[in-house]
Amino acid sequence: MRDTNFIVENNAKPIWHPMAHPAEMRANGPKVITVGEGVNITDLDGRTLLDAVGGLWNVNLGYSCDPIKKAMTDQLNTLPYYSGFRGTSTVPSIELAYELVEWFKHDGMARAFLTSGGSDSVETALRLARQYWKIKGEADRTKFIALKKGYHGTHFGGASVNGNANFRRNYEPLLPGVFHIPAPHTYRNPFGETDPARVAELCARALEDEIAFQGADTIAAFIMEPVLGAGGVIVPHESFMPRVRDILDRHGILMISDEVVTGFGRTGAWSGARLWGVKPDMMTLAKAVTSGYFPLGATMIGEKVAEVFESDKTSFGSIGHGYTYSGHPVGCAAGVAALAETKRLRLNENAAARGTELGVALEKLKASHDVVGDVRYKGLMAALELVSDRDAKTPADKATMARVAEAAYDAGVMIRVSGNQIILSPPLIVTADDVEKIASALNAGLAAA
Repeated sequence: MRDTNFIVENNAKPIWHPMAHPAEMRANGPKVITVGEGVNITDLDGRTLLDAVGGLWNVNLGYSCDPIKKAMTDQLNTLPYYSGFRGTSTVPSIELAYELVEWFKHDGMARAFLTSGGSDSVETALRLARQYWKIKGEADRTKFIALKKGYHGTHFGGASVNGNANFRRNYEPLLPGVFHIPAPHTYRNPFGETDPARVAELCARALEDEIAFQGADTIAAFIMEPVLGAGGVIVPHESFMPRVRDILDRHGILMISDEVVTGFGRTGAWSGARLWGVKPDMMTLAKAVTSGYFPLGATMIGEKVAEVFESDKTSFGSIGHGYTYSGHPVGCAAGVAALAETKRLRLNENAAARGTELGVALEKLKASHDVVGDVRYKGLMAALELVSDRDAKTPADKATMARVAEAAYDAGVMIRVSGNQIILSPPLIVTADDVEKIASALNAGLAAA
């Protein structure tokens, strides 16, 4: 590594950061992380912190997973790269695709299309959904419906189905034919409703209304996160996703379950769809598939969709889509090792147990600090929404959020601030002591507010 003075001098100058204003980054250089071990990270100044962000929802196995490192090293020494184009395969890509189908066959998945990450996986699902209907002779089915507050990546397709203006406005006009319905958000919804089951029902009715307005025979698919992540950890009532599945089935519309965050145990179930007892038509995966050790993702295809493609005798069934790094052998080797460790450690069970403890801690923080308007959690997905006025639900300002984050950092925990929300997604290997440390640091941050 270059000397410290060089790093400090060049921090945020030759590089633009994701989801940040370049001018702000240059004016206030971001934290420089140099070491990761277990659930902890160390910054350039030598301060060690518990990473309550888990990288970015993805370092489920922490930073010291030797089986993944060994698998990557062995693969680098054997075949560091080969393309999945031109009718070629690699051993790791075959092994990973098999493992993914085995993992998600309970959810109705039958095939895997390997990608470079979550945005790629969503783009793939949207394209395959349109292609599916062309193969079936229903080429008018091109539209998509999604949830407000939903997040589906940053490609033009994914940004178009995103339900948050922060990820849309600067890049509009986006993909035509995309429509949004209210999210089943009990704390903030357009109905003035506070009963979660009632909110879910009203949102489902909004879906039916939108389908009727657009015409079911023009809609390709509905896409949703089983638990909305970047939008603020919005946990739907248990009735919502099954109700949506029923509506879509009645109108012949495909369901895409975006599992980029919720896949591989973060909610306490192996998939978000399984959490709610639903079988989608396609699933998008990434993040924890390699625990963040290599950029990799997958679009999982259900049996119904796969059968239509594989029985097609025309050119419409040919997949004119892919990425240079689809099925990268080093990434696939990392994925096979990560899945084996994830199963061996039963990370879903730990996420459920530690998530329950974290939920209790967050409720106590809400009771102790008026600045906390709402807390939401499922497994090891959690959010605190901060307000300056509880009755009016006025969002806390940027300065307040910055104070909270800095005080938590000084207390030894890295948290993520998004708008007026603190989002938590620690590695799934955290212990009860780690949860206590997160709660203590949050308490210090909230006291500073």
